[in-house]
Amino acid sequence: MPPTEKRGRVHTSTITVAVLSVPTRAAFAIDPNDLQVTTTRGSGPGGQNRNKVETEVVVLHKPTGLQVRCGSERSQLHNKQAAIEMLRSRLFARRQEQERASADSLRRRQVGSGQRGDKIRTIRTQANLVKCERTGRTLPFTTYARGYIAFE
Repeated sequence: MPPTEKRGRVHTSTITVAVLSVPTRAAFAIDPNDLQVTTTRGSGPGGQNRNKVETEVVVLHKPTGLQVRCGSERSQLHNKQAAIEMLRSRLFARRQEQERASADSLRRRQVGSGQRGDKIRTIRTQANLVKCERTGRTLPFTTYARGYIAFE
């Protein structure tokens, strides 16, 4: 009973519990066969080099259709490396978002709405009883706490 309660009323609380696995961080690698790399001339200011040399790189990830363009450097090799790094980070972010969405849906399925209909057990400490809402069985709390009897 809370110390602020003077009339002896019993306050109840509801908790919900979800058990989720901890995701592991695996090395994120991209198969080079899944990439289509093309080059093009850059646009915008830059003079003769920009207009004549194909330094801008376009990398397409075939399985997802994600495309990245990079033309910030003068070197085609540096632009290719930068484009692949951008693609890797975007693919990793997409995968993390999918994992988060699947974990959220799993959590929602386990937790339910938290309403009375989702109850599994009612523990009445003052009466020293535990009631299984699924089967209707009622046991003394000490027996339940020691783990002698399982409801399911």
